[in-house]
Amino acid sequence: MTALCGHQSMVSGMRRRRLWIAVQDAVLALAVVALGLAELRVPFASVNGDGDPVLSAIGVILVGLLLAVRRRWVPASIGVFLIWLAIGIVSLGAMHALFFGQVLPFMIALYSLARHGQGRTPWIGAGVAAVTLIFGDIFIDALHGIEQLIFHWTVFAIAFVIGWGLRASEHRAVTAAVRLNALEQESREETTAAVAAERSRIARELHDILAHSVSVMVVQAGAAEQVVEDDPVFVRRALQSIRATGTTSLEEVRRVVAMLRDPDDDVSTDPQPGIHGLQGLVDASANEHLRTRLDLAGEITAVPAGLSLAVYRIVQESLTNVRKHSAATRADVRVRITAEGIEVDVTDNGTRTARSDRVGHGLIGMQERTALYGGTLIAGRMDSGYRVSARLPTSVVSHDHR
Repeated sequence: MTALCGHQSMVSGMRRRRLWIAVQDAVLALAVVALGLAELRVPFASVNGDGDPVLSAIGVILVGLLLAVRRRWVPASIGVFLIWLAIGIVSLGAMHALFFGQVLPFMIALYSLARHGQGRTPWIGAGVAAVTLIFGDIFIDALHGIEQLIFHWTVFAIAFVIGWGLRASEHRAVTAAVRLNALEQESREETTAAVAAERSRIARELHDILAHSVSVMVVQAGAAEQVVEDDPVFVRRALQSIRATGTTSLEEVRRVVAMLRDPDDDVSTDPQPGIHGLQGLVDASANEHLRTRLDLAGEITAVPAGLSLAVYRIVQESLTNVRKHSAATRADVRVRITAEGIEVDVTDNGTRTARSDRVGHGLIGMQERTALYGGTLIAGRMDSGYRVSARLPTSVVSHDHR
């Protein structure tokens, strides 16, 4: 229904535009006819030559009728020249030279042909106009002067060039708009693909974490079963541990329940990294041109495995961007773990290129991971470098992925 309404609205808009164009052209044609007839009737000083006023008036009226459809049927503008050429032939060259009845309509016709004509129509019209002008230059004595020749050939050429220039400008604008639309569509598709790939990766990683948690629960439950009558204290501790592990695992399940896993991805059996691996990551990112430093504070063991993995990936992607998109000589990683949440800040002293400021797959991935845990991520330039700042609460479950 929405698409149908949109189509009807577009059709209605096109009809209104065609009607407005018809009204504009009719008003212009009426003005040209009125001026042309007044030029003959008064007569104006612009009237030259010894022509038949009735025949010239007929020519003015016929030209006006053709100008009234100059945009709806562009080839009609060629008839403007043919009418006066036919009158000149019929009268054996004994015709008027008019400004409002001939020069002005010729300018409008040449402009219309160059501006709106398709294919070879503009050049055919220009050729017919040239033949008509040459006929007038030969047979109308008032046009023999050098000043007259320079004037009417110049103004007609200018009218054609203006029309052609506007046509070319419009073509360039339309081409640019189409190209921009294609780039925007490509960008949207790339973003969608990046989000899907990152969510698949997150789901796989969290699946591995859940598998580990369930394995721990099974082992603890089995051990408690063996000593349920002999060591109640051990059993109580085991049950408490199972409950804590189960609660954490349930939170992870709620986060990934809406995510799909790509069956074509290679599944790694290696343990998932986390905050405990940040020092090795930061050290591995350093080289002879880049110095790195980690400032870590807080209790690592209190952080759930999924959240710990998210922190690691955010730092990993941030350091990768430092190496790929900047000429930084120093990168600092700061991680603060508190009861309320985790603060992650990665700063460098490099300068980003215009291309690196675009929203790439890496930044999209970091945003997805942060949003998964109900956090926020800000990335942008500083006065002396670039900064990625993430805030991740430790006890918030993201409702967006439930």
